[in-house]
Amino acid sequence: MNTYRGKHVSSASWQSSSSSFRRGKHQVKNRRRRLGIIVLAVLAVLLFCYPFIEARLLQTEKVKLKADDLPAEANNLRIVYLSDIHYGFWFSDGDLSRLVARINNLRPDLILFGGDYATDNQSAIAFFQSLQKKGTLHSRYGIFGVIGETDRGDSDFTCTQLTDAMANAGVTPLVNKTQTVHIGARQIYIAGVDDLQTGNPDVKAVSRAVSSKDYVIFLSHNPSIIPDAQLATDASGNLGWFDLGLFGHTHGGQMLFFSPLLGLDEDVPDRYRSGWLKENRVDLLISRGVGTSVWPGRLFCSPQIHYMEVSY
Repeated sequence: MNTYRGKHVSSASWQSSSSSFRRGKHQVKNRRRRLGIIVLAVLAVLLFCYPFIEARLLQTEKVKLKADDLPAEANNLRIVYLSDIHYGFWFSDGDLSRLVARINNLRPDLILFGGDYATDNQSAIAFFQSLQKKGTLHSRYGIFGVIGETDRGDSDFTCTQLTDAMANAGVTPLVNKTQTVHIGARQIYIAGVDDLQTGNPDVKAVSRAVSSKDYVIFLSHNPSIIPDAQLATDASGNLGWFDLGLFGHTHGGQMLFFSPLLGLDEDVPDRYRSGWLKENRVDLLISRGVGTSVWPGRLFCSPQIHYMEVSY
C-alpha cells in the first residue's frame, strides 16, 4: 500500500510540474509579444519623427569645378549657392541667423540665391527685410538672386516690391537680366531669368548679352528651362553661352518614396530632379534646397547648400 501511495503521489507531483511548465511557457510568449509591440511602437514613433529631424540637418556640399573660360584673375573662385529656403513658421529668424553664419564661414567670393525664399510674396519680402536687419552676408564680388514661383506675387507691382526688398538687403535681383562682375581687369557674368511658372522668363535676353567665350553662370529657379537654355545662342549666334547652371524648385523630391504625394517636381523632367549633371560641356546643379514645402519633413533627402571652387 505504501508503495502504491508513493507512486500515486509521485504521479500527482509530475502533473503539477507539467502544468507549471505550460504556464511558464505561456508567460514567456506573452513577454515576447509585449516586447515586439513595444519595439514596433518605438519604430513607428521614430519613423514619424525622423523626417522632422532630417529637415533640420543642413549639409554643405563642397565640389571643385574646372572651366576653360574662367579668367586667370578669378582662379579658385569660391561660390556659395542656396535655394528654396521657405522662410516662415518652419524656418525662423534664428534659423536665418545660423544660415548667414554658415555662409559667411565659407568666405565666398560670390553668393547666389535660387528663389522660393518663403511661402508667398509678402513673406518673401519679410525674408529680405529680416536678412537686412538681422544678418549681414559677406561676399567679395557680390550677392545675386532669381525669384521662384512662391515669391513673385500676382502682378508686376508685387514683383517690384520683392526686388526692391532684395536690393535693400544687398542682393542684386536678376529678372531676365545679365550682370557683369568685375574681377581685376577681367569680368565674368551672372545671368538670371524670371520664374517659369508664374513669370515670363526670357532666355534670349540674357544669352545674347554675353559671348560663349565668357565665363557665365546661369540662374533659374525651375530646372525645366534647361532645354531652352541649351538651345539659346550668344551675341554671335553661338551655342554654349553659359558654363554653370544652378537651379532649385524640386527639393530633390523632399520625401523619398512619398515625393509624388507632395507634387513638388511634377512639372520637371526626371533627368532634372536632383543633383549634378554634365550636358554639352556645361555643369548643371539641381539643389535639394534648404527648407521644406507642403510637409515640414524630409526623408533620405537632407537639406543642403553648395560650396563650389572653380578653377581654370
